[in-house]
Amino acid sequence: MKFLEYTNLDRLNVFLGHLNLGERTIKGCLEAYSCKHAGSDKRLSLSLENEMLDYLGKSSDTDSFSPVDLLLSRSSRKALIYLVLTLYQMYPDYDFSAVKAHQFFSEESWDTFKQIFNNYMFEASKEWTEKNEDGSLLEVIYKALDEVVKLAECEIYVYNPNPNADPFLEEGAIWSFCFLFYNRKLKRVAGFRFCCTSNLASDAFLTDSPPYGEDEEIFADMDM
Repeated sequence: MKFLEYTNLDRLNVFLGHLNLGERTIKGCLEAYSCKHAGSDKRLSLSLENEMLDYLGKSSDTDSFSPVDLLLSRSSRKALIYLVLTLYQMYPDYDFSAVKAHQFFSEESWDTFKQIFNNYMFEASKEWTEKNEDGSLLEVIYKALDEVVKLAECEIYVYNPNPNADPFLEEGAIWSFCFLFYNRKLKRVAGFRFCCTSNLASDAFLTDSPPYGEDEEIFADMDM
């Protein structure tokens, strides 16, 4: 996967990098990738493909997590591999399993994304409008994504992993979303992750930490 640079995405990332809203902080990041293999992508793709084929061989139509939709056709497996490779690019230190990933990807529409965005990013949108005059935050995001992946031709996925194994959750996280916009024809994927964390949780962590110098006093009383 090759990282693609776009000025309009960079501009949005500057705004969404760390938006402090008092008790909460919203963070967001938009990234674009070409689906051309680079580096270890080919080896990883083959490993993911074998993992899915092995899973298919052991599964049955009666399984509670039947992979009919996302694993049976070669084109669908290829799309899933690109999605997983994109997640690897976004979070290189996390090990994503293709077999587990297919259970957590769901295909959505732009209207679904729009509804989620408007519900959860209302305050961020308000901040954007106060500082910019070229449209709402959602409109600017739409234009930026459309420039990269042609949204009318895209498949839109949301990644909803088990909360206990969610690489997107940070300390004090209130909510988190990760959408992937995949254009098969252009062979491009754009990822948009955005989350909200509690500043109160961070403050509590700092309050619970011993003040500077306190550790020295504790160790001073110990027989070493």
